[in-house]
Amino acid sequence: MDRIDRKILAELQTDGRLTVTDLAARVGLSVSPCHRRLRELERSGTIRGYRAVVNPSALGLTFEALLFVTMRQEDRDTLLAFEAAVAEVPNVVQAQRLFGDPDYLLRIVTADLGAYQRLEDDVLARLPGVQRLTSTLVMKNVVTERPLPA
Repeated sequence: MDRIDRKILAELQTDGRLTVTDLAARVGLSVSPCHRRLRELERSGTIRGYRAVVNPSALGLTFEALLFVTMRQEDRDTLLAFEAAVAEVPNVVQAQRLFGDPDYLLRIVTADLGAYQRLEDDVLARLPGVQRLTSTLVMKNVVTERPLPA
């Protein structure tokens, strides 16, 4: 990956809807070489996809919590079952396995505190292998959806 590939990535992270013509102009290439580089970045998996960044409030998702999960046991089957189950919960918008205690960090969005409480009681606490859940409520998002340094 060279300087031009990094410029392509930086531009697309800022505006994923750029046409190849506009992208080429911004990175200082003609259209054909820019298109070849773009396709190679996609083929190699460097660019994993394109998406719209949606305002959660527009969907009525105004409540956000960070949930720390401590597992009862950490054998492979339990962890795989937990990860598969958590991947099926639509309100979990990010899930990370951590070193140490706690074992997982989940970022969750819901309509309000009541909806979060029901989700935690009825769904999250019943996920395979869960021993303890500890919630931290998000007061304000300061940095979100930041492009990766390119």
